Amino acid sequence: MKGQNKLFFAIIIALVLGIGAGALVHFKYPENAEDFSKNIKLLGTIFIRLVQMIIAPLVFTTLVVGIAKMSDMKMIGRVGTKAMLWFLTASLVSLMIGLVFVNWLQPGHVIELDLTDTASANELINTTKSFSLEDFVSHIFPRSLFEAFATNEVLQIVVFSVMFGVALANMGDSYTKPVVNGLNIIAHAILKMVGYIMWVAPLGVFGAIAAIVATKGFDIFTVYAVYLRDFFLALAVLWLVLLIVGYMILGNRLFELLRRIKEPLLIAFSTTSSEAVFPKLVEELERFGCNNKIVSFTLPLGYSFNLDGSMMYMTFASIFIAQIYGIDMSLGEQIVMLLVLMLTSKGIAGVPRASLVIIVATCSMFGIPPEGIALILPIDHFCDMGRSMTNVLGNALSTSAVSKWEGELDNHGGEL
Repeated sequence: MKGQNKLFFAIIIALVLGIGAGALVHFKYPENAEDFSKNIKLLGTIFIRLVQMIIAPLVFTTLVVGIAKMSDMKMIGRVGTKAMLWFLTASLVSLMIGLVFVNWLQPGHVIELDLTDTASANELINTTKSFSLEDFVSHIFPRSLFEAFATNEVLQIVVFSVMFGVALANMGDSYTKPVVNGLNIIAHAILKMVGYIMWVAPLGVFGAIAAIVATKGFDIFTVYAVYLRDFFLALAVLWLVLLIVGYMILGNRLFELLRRIKEPLLIAFSTTSSEAVFPKLVEELERFGCNNKIVSFTLPLGYSFNLDGSMMYMTFASIFIAQIYGIDMSLGEQIVMLLVLMLTSKGIAGVPRASLVIIVATCSMFGIPPEGIALILPIDHFCDMGRSMTNVLGNALSTSAVSKWEGELDNHGGEL
């Protein structure tokens, strides 16, 4: 995780330098602020375009592999069904909490940017019209996979990926194993690319912050304070909901579970990666008394389908960016966004900042400037700490709950 710490410090340095450059222009050369802002934000455009470049192949490969591997559910059908019901319900609740709190607290209304502040202003303005039923249908069903890839129509890619994954899952392993393995390798390679692209983030942060400070002064830092306050309040409510449900299922053993997983929770918080604690979490859940077969099936599935903290953050961050650009989204549009996120987030691994890729794709689809993601990157590390820890809690609870429902939870725990 040293690389992640270096990236964090690089982003902080870029933030400080961006503040300095922007302040210099804002106070010393105000007449040049607009031109400076227009040119310096091209650094952010480079970063955003690199992220957009990998969205389509990442969604396609991870979804197809995830669904194709679910053929294992035939061996443990009841476990798979119960696990998926938990995952879908938890995801929906997490998304709803993010949606409710960002609309209630409205952190993005502290400051408002103009759509003309983005390089693609005209395109964005044209795409902010309300969805009609015809638009909705055309956004769902692709007429060409290649067209969907070329235009980053994520929902269309999801539809094809789901159908392709289901087809693979219903064919024999002798036919599908090479295909699934190949796509799995591609998915991991693309996730590796996410790590490389994130090293361009400091440049994007420098450009975005320098541009906004040059034109708006120091008001942006009020936004950061409000954003962090409101996000962690919403996250606390999500924790409360998860713990209440956990207590209803596990009773007093919930507290034993929390004691068992306190180290994985702290590691996830400090490393901003829920995947970093996977081996330790498997060990602690088996010591807690979960059946090892259920753990080995449910937990890996949960890392693709049950990232509660990341799910809540996606709606919160997407609507926040819309608010900060003064884009009013109807309730219907927000519900459609929630359903889109429900689908597009499945299969995305719990690696640091992977959810940012989905946020950029969603913003582009709904006419929200994807450049806005660069504005929250400097504080995303702190948000990532909270959502990674929440992902670990959600997966520990889901695995324990499925074990309890199957009558496979040892009340005395296990010792490894």
